[in-house]
Amino acid sequence: MQINGKEFASVWFEHHRVKMIDQNKLPWEFCVAEYANYMEVVNAIREMTVRGAPAIGAAGAYAMALAAQNAPDEKFRAYLRTAHDELIATRPTAIDLNNGVSHVYESTLKFIPDYAHARRVAILTAKEFAQKSAEDCHQIGHVGQEIVPHGARILTHCNAGALATVDWGTALSVIRMAHKKRKDIFVYVDETRPRFQGARLTAFELEQEGIPHAIITDGAAGFYFWKNEIDLVITGADRVCLNGDIANKIGTYEKAVLAHEHNIPFYIAAPLTTFDFTCKEGADIPIEIRDEDEVKRYNGSYLANPGSPALNPAFDITPAKYITGIITHRGIFKPKEAAQKVQG
Repeated sequence: MQINGKEFASVWFEHHRVKMIDQNKLPWEFCVAEYANYMEVVNAIREMTVRGAPAIGAAGAYAMALAAQNAPDEKFRAYLRTAHDELIATRPTAIDLNNGVSHVYESTLKFIPDYAHARRVAILTAKEFAQKSAEDCHQIGHVGQEIVPHGARILTHCNAGALATVDWGTALSVIRMAHKKRKDIFVYVDETRPRFQGARLTAFELEQEGIPHAIITDGAAGFYFWKNEIDLVITGADRVCLNGDIANKIGTYEKAVLAHEHNIPFYIAAPLTTFDFTCKEGADIPIEIRDEDEVKRYNGSYLANPGSPALNPAFDITPAKYITGIITHRGIFKPKEAAQKVQG
């Protein structure tokens, strides 16, 4: 991704450290955080220093590589198992985290008791996992831009950009490629309460690359549908089920229903790591419930009545029937066939 004219990934492994762009400080401050052990990455994922399903999948993979470097030989297997379990418990909805952590964990264990080689394999496997995710996202952009007509007015929700992946993004990869093709697009950016990933992160990425856009409140999308000013909706996903149901940031479901009511195409863009081939349908996806203070407070100041409780589900489920197609690195598929096709 381009930030102040320079190329960055969202998360990477360098000099036996996991490094990542601190998303909690954007767009006001650009800062690279770095971590020397897996528990520091656990906290970074939990505190949303890194966020977005593919990005936390890569962060988890790299954290497992750190765990392998730090594990004593006599407790190697137990240490890695503890790291595995603590990492995947941080964000239960996004399947990429489980996929990244488990892939490195299982690959590393194969080489016990050659601990030196196992440690090398852990780093190599984590880097390969992250690189494959970035390549998939790049290809998603090439595949997906075909469905973007010239002059399209596109609605997106949350951040499905390079910051939310390793690079390129999912929904924003499609938008980036359409912009590079000079399709004269315009993007409506949902603010995405309660953490404002759209207003802060998606808008930041679009501004950095000169893509025309405007931030809207989450409740304003219906107004622009009603005015016939939205031609296309593209979002990312945190998990794609076998039947084509998806989990994504809270508010995605209502955008899908609005798109369906107004006969507007609604697409999901997702890399292979976001597919859960063990999950039959959306009802089987665990939904993360986050702290009520995310709803009631921002930067330490109350936005709501302090004495009232708040409910804060972080994700919702969009049924396959509301999804026009799922954009993958292998092509664009109907929701009910996407899981089968993406493995082909």
